[in-house]
Amino acid sequence: MDMARPALHIFGAPMDLGQQRRGVDMGPSALRYAGLQGRLHRLGYDVHDGGNIDVAAPEEASGEEAFTVIGNATVRHLQAVRSACESIYQAAAACVADDHLPIFLGGDHSVAMGTVGGVSTAGATGVIWIDAHADFNTPATSPSGNLHGMPLSHLVGLGLPELVNLGRAGAKIDPHHVVLIGLRNLDQGEREELRRLGMRAYTMRDIDERGLAAVAREAIIHIAGLPRVHISLDMDSLDPSVAPGVGTPVPGGLSYREAHLLMEMLAESRKTTSLDIVEINPILDHGNQTAELAVELAASLLGARIL
Repeated sequence: MDMARPALHIFGAPMDLGQQRRGVDMGPSALRYAGLQGRLHRLGYDVHDGGNIDVAAPEEASGEEAFTVIGNATVRHLQAVRSACESIYQAAAACVADDHLPIFLGGDHSVAMGTVGGVSTAGATGVIWIDAHADFNTPATSPSGNLHGMPLSHLVGLGLPELVNLGRAGAKIDPHHVVLIGLRNLDQGEREELRRLGMRAYTMRDIDERGLAAVAREAIIHIAGLPRVHISLDMDSLDPSVAPGVGTPVPGGLSYREAHLLMEMLAESRKTTSLDIVEINPILDHGNQTAELAVELAASLLGARIL
């Protein structure tokens, strides 16, 4: 084993509260069943599985607490999501305090309010957000009120105080330390905010025109000066033809090889200090295909090589 490598700590975050389609709470089990721990151990890592962080099921967060009215907007499961993300935040913060590399298995993408918030306690953190969606809505702009479409906005300090101040007061990351890759489905309010803040964002058109390698190089250069980099991999960033088991599939995504190339280039940068893998829905999958692909992408990110 390469003793210079950090110990890896896996945590399940079976969040099924941030959206209305059920099933992503089974994502951690699907990833474990696909052999994540063994695959990473074969790369020479010391891998520990810390089990699942306690997250309420939607049935437990029903009734009056299921909906919070804020102005003209209604937000679903606000208090339950906040409580779960507080626990995720604490697990992430403890892990990076020990110089370990945490891997969080979602669950929907609202878990990132806890994962990114927690790992950023160790210092300024860049984020590579790989997703078909920007997840940059706030309650004022969201058409649905689903919190899995809002984590990134709250991490940069926009939105509800209950979520902006989760774990500690204020924004957790600088919007200029974020790179979004794979975008192809945005709401109008998200477009306006991304432009207003001047955030680095690459759509699928950018990838089609310029190639994934050029986009990845620019992304790596953009975050190169930061001491920590978190990779947030939403499996709906990939095309549904290769990753069918996701919560909100969108046609026209990354190919199998484009996704692996991105992970391989990020691995060569040696910048990754934490990871989450989210939005796997085994109910919609074919023979655990999406989870198995996610395991191989995680392996590529953490040093697997073709030759």
